[in-house]
Amino acid sequence: MKPFRVRLTIILMIMIGISMLGAGITMAQVFKNSHITALEENMTREIKLLSSTFDFRPSQNEESIAYYTGEAKKLGALMESRVTFIAKNGQVIGDSEIDPLQMDNHIGREEIKSAIHEGVGHAIRYSSTLGENMLYVAVPVVSGGNYDGFIRISVSLEAVDMGVRKGWTLMGTGLIILFVIAALISYRVAASLTSPLEKITKVARRISSLDYDARVQVTRKDEIGQLAKAINAMADSLQMQLRTIRDNENLLQSVLDNMTGGIVMVNEEGKIALLNPAAESMLNVKSSQVTGHSYLELKQHYELSKLIKEGIERREALHEERSVYSPEEKRLQLDGLLMQNEDQSYMGMLFLLQDVTAYRRLENMRSEFVANVSHELKTPVAAVKGFAETLLGGGVTDEKTARSFLQIIYDESERLNRLISDILDLSKIESKRSPMDFAPVHVSSFFASMLETMRTVAQKKRITLHGDIPDELFLEADEDKLRQICINLLSNAVSYTQDGGRVEFIVRDKLDEEGNEKVTITVSDTGIGIPRKDLPRIFERFYRVDKARSRGSGGTGLGLSIVKHLVELHHGTISVESELSIGTSFTVELPLMQESEM
Repeated sequence: MKPFRVRLTIILMIMIGISMLGAGITMAQVFKNSHITALEENMTREIKLLSSTFDFRPSQNEESIAYYTGEAKKLGALMESRVTFIAKNGQVIGDSEIDPLQMDNHIGREEIKSAIHEGVGHAIRYSSTLGENMLYVAVPVVSGGNYDGFIRISVSLEAVDMGVRKGWTLMGTGLIILFVIAALISYRVAASLTSPLEKITKVARRISSLDYDARVQVTRKDEIGQLAKAINAMADSLQMQLRTIRDNENLLQSVLDNMTGGIVMVNEEGKIALLNPAAESMLNVKSSQVTGHSYLELKQHYELSKLIKEGIERREALHEERSVYSPEEKRLQLDGLLMQNEDQSYMGMLFLLQDVTAYRRLENMRSEFVANVSHELKTPVAAVKGFAETLLGGGVTDEKTARSFLQIIYDESERLNRLISDILDLSKIESKRSPMDFAPVHVSSFFASMLETMRTVAQKKRITLHGDIPDELFLEADEDKLRQICINLLSNAVSYTQDGGRVEFIVRDKLDEEGNEKVTITVSDTGIGIPRKDLPRIFERFYRVDKARSRGSGGTGLGLSIVKHLVELHHGTISVESELSIGTSFTVELPLMQESEM
């Protein structure tokens, strides 16, 4: 049983007990008074009856005293009460209990006084003679010339007290039974009041513990039912608001998690409050390790933490770039924003990190591209112009020398034509303006004709050209672009292989780890090789390992870049392995069948 229910039950029982006790006392008093009143009326009737039937005699001598005393005793025995005859002057002339001559004058007794003034007198007092409380009733009686006085009857109140006690016993028993019944009813009433309140209290506690699914199961229509409905409505409102908050938090978290830019939030105490996954990746730190700690925990990125410190100290927006190493170099753009409350109080700083490494590298590549194009164009144009001016100036009279000059002009113009052609091809490929025309290609016949084309060039340098190609293999590809890929790779292999070397061309079909059919094309040579440090950049436009040897070989510096883009248009990959003075091996991996694009 809950304490509140116990207290309410006790309060109800005390109130009921007090009410029942008051009612019992009142009833006992009423019972006693009504019983005494009934005795008085009955004794009055008896006196009046006695006055009309009793044989009165003159009452002024000793003989009459004896007579009245004897008659009083007879009447007392008959009436079971004390009978007293009192003369008008208050002298007792007869008594059923005591010798009249030994009794005091009764003219001053209360019942006698009342009888004189009111016609009937009654009184209750303790009788020292009998040693108990007595009820006295006196009535004036006049009987001709024989008697003029009072007849008094008195009875013991012991019977009355016994009746009252008996009544108290009966009433007490009844009160106890009623009290028990009232206690049970009080408990039920208290339970009916407290039980829903206890449920409401439990639900309120669950709600305060963030359990917003809790509801009060009360169907009452009274005030408690209304309170339960109000609690449920409040829980519904809180649950809806919490759902909205959680949806917003999930949306915000999703945005933060999927942002390509890094977010670093520093609160007003200078501690990191938020670090999203992009920032973790950029700075090579874990959010769990730095959240709640000072931004100085980013001390491994000195320049960045210094810039953050400046923004926090100045409390101004900033826009800067810094380099960080984690471990490779990254160029980060940092934008700092001031966070303020509605009252314009300072809340901290929000820093947005953008990895601009690729952009800066692209800008550098564009600059290099423009510079390289200008340089590559300038060289043959200058050569053509120089030799043409010499010829036009008439400075060459020897036909053989003039012919050699014209051959140089022709070669440079061809080189210029190849360069422009490669630039246009690369531009088309990169801008996706070169449509792909996929069709089945018979690998054996395709590569046989291509090897035959390259064999003449290889024979000039006494290079052995060997092909290993399956007879019955078909590849879905754009034949012209596939030819461009292979010609570029074979041309490079022949160009950078010393006289008497070897170039191999191997084609194989296989299954990858996911069970997809692939075709690998490997072009290997025994040439001069490529330094390891240059391998990551050989597919960049105009990148040359050795510009002197590249220019000597007639290359434009765009071949491998074109090859890489064409391979990607075939949804394939290209890789390279090389060792200086040993040789180089390019491997192109293409899907056997191209997936249809919807």
